[in-house]
Amino acid sequence: MEIVGPESRYAERAQHADAADALASFREEFVRPMRDGTPCAYFAGNSLGLMPRRARAALEEVLTEWGDLAVEGHMHARRPWYRYHEDLAPLLAELVGAGADEVVAMNSLTVNLHLMLASFYRPAGRRRKILLLPGEFPSDRYAAESHVRWHGLERSECIVELDHSPLEPITTAAIIETIEALGEELALVHMSAVHYLTGQFFDIPTITAAAHRVGAFAGWDLAHAIGNVPLQLHDWEVDYAVWCSYKYLNSGPGGVGGAFVHRRHAQNPATLRLAGWWGNDPATRFTMPQWFEPVPSADSWQLSNAPVLALAVHRVALEQFHRATMERLRQKSIHLTGFLEELLIELGRTYPELGLAIVTPPSSKERGAQLSVRLAASCNAMYEYLLARGIVVDVRKPDVIRIAPAPLYTSFMDVVRLCRAVEEFALRQLPHRKSSHVPTK
Repeated sequence: MEIVGPESRYAERAQHADAADALASFREEFVRPMRDGTPCAYFAGNSLGLMPRRARAALEEVLTEWGDLAVEGHMHARRPWYRYHEDLAPLLAELVGAGADEVVAMNSLTVNLHLMLASFYRPAGRRRKILLLPGEFPSDRYAAESHVRWHGLERSECIVELDHSPLEPITTAAIIETIEALGEELALVHMSAVHYLTGQFFDIPTITAAAHRVGAFAGWDLAHAIGNVPLQLHDWEVDYAVWCSYKYLNSGPGGVGGAFVHRRHAQNPATLRLAGWWGNDPATRFTMPQWFEPVPSADSWQLSNAPVLALAVHRVALEQFHRATMERLRQKSIHLTGFLEELLIELGRTYPELGLAIVTPPSSKERGAQLSVRLAASCNAMYEYLLARGIVVDVRKPDVIRIAPAPLYTSFMDVVRLCRAVEEFALRQLPHRKSSHVPTK
């Protein structure tokens, strides 16, 4: 007997959960890819989020105003372009737990990371090391290395990666032990809040406090965290954070990034920053002062005026989060990801030839809406099998499939559909077998 058939107890549970889902209506606010006339089950929002239906109208509004108003749109558009980014700050602040003056939508993640490293990586004397996660996303490593070299230092002497397998959960204790061992040599801890490969959600406040105790700054990459897990950056005393908006925030390919700078730094005129005219105090910006007068907020890290077309889509997506609320999204995410985990564990037990092992931590406190699965069977074969059936996941070579049930648009029946296809793959594509398993759930 198959585990995830249409008459299974899992399917019945999923139907009940979907019927009780207070966020179910948001699913219809997104455009989903089609396969053979049927909407796909989409589990790749940790790579690129789905398109909000209202994004097209938001773009058309700005394009129309550009045509109708031209330069006058800066001041006289329905949402004046001059301050367009300011209207997004309260929405971003809700998602990261910050004041509106501590966040800004601008640039891309790595550009923002370079701006933050220019301010917060200040090697002096023995204090010159940057601590990174093992297997950190390459762009973060490249940026960190480039700043080390910019200061005339050597990567081998200044970049420290935690001594740990990148495919195994890392304990907070191990991170703190490394921070304390580096002590006065440590200038900066820079980490992903949620690891892109394993999906592990790190203890931001505890790690940040440990960095501060040894005199180092603590900065965070929120690419896989914002819109995914609850954040309180201001209260956690985080120095800076950067993020993109095209994953869980559903703001389009290459969508505008963002940054957080704690108020104690943003309001300190002694804080070093790379300057551009849009970071100048708006009260004097158009008087063209000879020297930079930073606005006392995260806005002072802006270099140029805002990309309004990209921000128009971003605004639509952020307004969806405002209506849904992170509290409700997180509650659904815990149940949805837990349901997926339960089914995958059952499939792994029943079909051991899959070699299926979940590498994401089992505790909901240590993960968001992503499960990373290692397979002994071919990841590419599994991926292609799922895609042919309208189920979208992604692969990280050589043997990891990442599955992200984003709660804004993923249903519990989507999870059943995915796991049903995994079971079909085990039955049809792997060495022939007959399943006589009776579900234990």
